[in-house]
Amino acid sequence: MSRLMHVASGPYAPPVPARELTVTSADGSRLHVEVHGPEGAPAVVLAHGWTCSTAFWAAQVRDLAVDHRVIAYDQRGHGRSPVAVAHSTDALADDLEAVLEETLAPGEKAVIAGHSMGGMAVLAAAGRAAFREHVVAVLLCSTGSSRLVDESLVVPLRAGRMRTRLTRKILGTRAPLGPVTPTARRILKYGTMGPGSAPHMVEACARIVHACPRAVRYAWSRVLDSLDLDHGVRELAVPTAVVVGTADRMTPPVHARALVAALPNCVGITELPGLGHMTPVEAPELVSAKIRELAATYMEFDQVKEGA
Repeated sequence: MSRLMHVASGPYAPPVPARELTVTSADGSRLHVEVHGPEGAPAVVLAHGWTCSTAFWAAQVRDLAVDHRVIAYDQRGHGRSPVAVAHSTDALADDLEAVLEETLAPGEKAVIAGHSMGGMAVLAAAGRAAFREHVVAVLLCSTGSSRLVDESLVVPLRAGRMRTRLTRKILGTRAPLGPVTPTARRILKYGTMGPGSAPHMVEACARIVHACPRAVRYAWSRVLDSLDLDHGVRELAVPTAVVVGTADRMTPPVHARALVAALPNCVGITELPGLGHMTPVEAPELVSAKIRELAATYMEFDQVKEGA
């Protein structure tokens, strides 16, 4: 792809991984995976959202890889993962399970952070054997489990059939996004980021989102339109923290609060005033700190429990 897939400099430019590998999912789909940081360090797995890529986590990778082994992968069809035939929540679960099995040793634990569709991958995989073997704690950023189109605030109308219909047309459009122009930045900022987001944050997100192939964006929009992972929330038994921006139009705080109410082992919610949907970019230090806190608290506890 000739279009620049991410910014080339600054805090959101992706660092060079220690190694790269290709993981094969259950249906044969190939996934691009990057590993950062020292071998043997506590493991963190990062799952990005719809229309994004591993580049979305650049700030977290740079911070955490100092003393964690950070594993980031491109969802099928995104970033450097080839386009696949299947698009479903089962496919999301298959892919996450394959990444865990390939990158972690038997019994090795990790903290998973999922943003938006990456959080939905976590919910879809919560009952899987590999997930239960490897995941010790979870951070869910700007995500939801159902009613995404009905609850979206992208269209500034009262809730109802008209808003839902217009939202479905906008999010499910087949139109190309085109080059990153000033108008494109304004549209992306309105839909996905808080009003105070700095220009370099908007630019970083625009480069990533506009690099997503149109067919991939459309295929996954259909999955998100009919999403129902409420059962996955109930199966997510590990300690789970939730982060959401109060100005999130894509997955507004109603979703985060519903997750908190239904999670078996919620360890807290953080609502970020004025921030939008792209919380790992808009609040990079806070998201990194939440991941660090989960790793320090629950990986240490798990090791002590296993050694008892």
